[in-house]
Amino acid sequence: MLRALIPALALLALAGPARALESAPVRSERATMTLAAEVDAVAPGQSFRLGLRQVLAPGWHTYWRNAGDAGAPPEISFTAPDGTKTTGFDWPAPQRIPFGPLVNYGYEGHVLLPLTVTPPASLKPGDVFTLEAQANWLVCEQVCVPEEGSFRLDFPAEAAPRPDPALAEAFREAEAALPRPSPWKASLGFDGQKGALRLDGTDLTPATIRAAGFFPAAPTVLNHAAPQPMTASDGALRLGLERGAVPLPPGPVEGVVVLTDAAGGRSAFSISATPGAVPTALAASASAGPGLWQAALLAALGGLILNLMPCVFPILAMKAMALARLSGAARGEVRGHAASYTAGVLLCFLALAGLLLALRAGGVVAGWGFQFTAPAFVAGMSWLMLAVGLNLAGVFQVGGAVGAGAGLAARGGHLGSFATGGLAVLVATPCTAPFMATAIGAALSMPPAATLAIFAAMGLGMAAPYALLALAPGLARLLPRPGTWMERLKELLAFPMFGAALWLLWVLAQQVGPEGLAAALAGALAVGFAAWAWGTAQRARTPRGRWLGRAGGTLALLAALAALPGLAAAPAARPGALAAAGNGAEPWSAARLAALRAEGRPVFVNLTAAWCITCKVNERVALDTEAVRAAFARQGVAYLKGDWTDGNATLAAVLRAHGRAGVPLYLLYPPGGGEPAVLPQILTEGIMLRALGADPA
Repeated sequence: MLRALIPALALLALAGPARALESAPVRSERATMTLAAEVDAVAPGQSFRLGLRQVLAPGWHTYWRNAGDAGAPPEISFTAPDGTKTTGFDWPAPQRIPFGPLVNYGYEGHVLLPLTVTPPASLKPGDVFTLEAQANWLVCEQVCVPEEGSFRLDFPAEAAPRPDPALAEAFREAEAALPRPSPWKASLGFDGQKGALRLDGTDLTPATIRAAGFFPAAPTVLNHAAPQPMTASDGALRLGLERGAVPLPPGPVEGVVVLTDAAGGRSAFSISATPGAVPTALAASASAGPGLWQAALLAALGGLILNLMPCVFPILAMKAMALARLSGAARGEVRGHAASYTAGVLLCFLALAGLLLALRAGGVVAGWGFQFTAPAFVAGMSWLMLAVGLNLAGVFQVGGAVGAGAGLAARGGHLGSFATGGLAVLVATPCTAPFMATAIGAALSMPPAATLAIFAAMGLGMAAPYALLALAPGLARLLPRPGTWMERLKELLAFPMFGAALWLLWVLAQQVGPEGLAAALAGALAVGFAAWAWGTAQRARTPRGRWLGRAGGTLALLAALAALPGLAAAPAARPGALAAAGNGAEPWSAARLAALRAEGRPVFVNLTAAWCITCKVNERVALDTEAVRAAFARQGVAYLKGDWTDGNATLAAVLRAHGRAGVPLYLLYPPGGGEPAVLPQILTEGIMLRALGADPA
């Protein structure tokens, strides 16, 4: 009854003496809206204030000018005599309104959105000034309902405007809620995803400020759902922030800071924050997420398990050959090769970490496996896999231009061991092993030195099995002795490399479509010709034959490299093809997720990518099974699939919001609302059925 009584009481209040200053109400069970004025008579050319007055039922809200993660602000348009001037709304300070993993900015209860109207100077006393308005607004609770209404006000024209006290209090409250110009210097900066807003002023002290919050004017500047931990010292206040899905706009960052003083009073201030270095680091930030040692341990475990991921399988060929060569070798040689491989893994991990930090500092959203979102990288890796396979198959031997570019990892010596380690890391990034997601997410939110330390721990974990040979070289003597079987094994192991090349070309087809795939296939043909030409040169008996083979191979290799820039200009593949495929899935979108949750349905979200082998295995063994499909249907679970193959910034923001830097990410939203359950990155049918509340037996 209370929900129905509130709008009714508001309507009775509006029907009192102030009726002449307010339009007829537009009402629903969710909201009562009127157009109110602070005067009951106007004067030619003299401005006065109007306001869209909202009385909302409990639990319902409308939106600020920046609605946050979802929603839309109210809009209004006027029909008035020629010469009339109107402004847009002046926006009172909003409040944070959480909804699941999202946070919106808006208003609840009673609010008035003021604006200014100036009648035409040609208006004469005794005339009637008629103002008509058409407004629309979105009012939300568990569901969002768009509403609209028409309003009309008739004012007598007099020599001077005539204020009426009937609505004076409402306009005074609205004016008090409007942000005032900030008296403090504001600065804002980010280090990777984490950053801070700083206000400097002598009156900002721990004794005077109890709480604070920042509401950016632009919708994409911040991650709205991230907490904003506050620290205050004499003369300065700092708010921890998290970067949004797109780079910061050039110039100052506009917004509103809302401060709550020691007595509980709320004040709002408009700020224009100067971008620059990260304001003084927040002590509160150190307590968020795992600490450095915990993250390093998780990273080392994840790196160790990464050796078992299917992404690394193509490199097992080179690892097997390297291990076989060490059988019977001297202890010093065994230690040297193990150290070289470990160094290759570590340096490649550190290089990836450095590149991630550089991209984040430049405003680019990047996470684990980010390089596989670049078509040129995917094509180049497919050609490298092809060249390594051709080398293993004996088409050419290492040496010269082709060998330096494609056969380093397949050759012997310490350089080959080092390159094998680096290549293993590059092709491992489509997988996110267990424990790695939390560690990488934490690493990218820490200072650069901590980020590098965590990535180094991950590298040590991945290199650990091989690094054991450096500590216990005698283990190599347990391996089979070198012999003719090694040559046959080397040729046989060329085929996993060819398979990896084909898989990468399939990934590329998801990104650039037929034209880009054709360019990549032409490049692969050129790489194959270069390998053959170089092998011919190595077998030639005359200087002329050797020169022609090398020249032909080099030109073919240059032709392949020349095709890479064209991949960026190739038309993109049809969007949503991956996201909509399999198990009745719909493409993920924030709007669709919100709509399904508003219906009270359980929702399963699968964030994946074409290059993510772990994702594909999970779908085959755990998501696309008959038992899981039946459980989805029985419980009415909606299935949304997000495709991160091209590094979509919106999905990157979703990954960050759940502490992940890469796919896969599996979220199961319960029926009727509530936070989602984050499922493991390695799924089984039993895990899925238990999460769905079904009997895995």
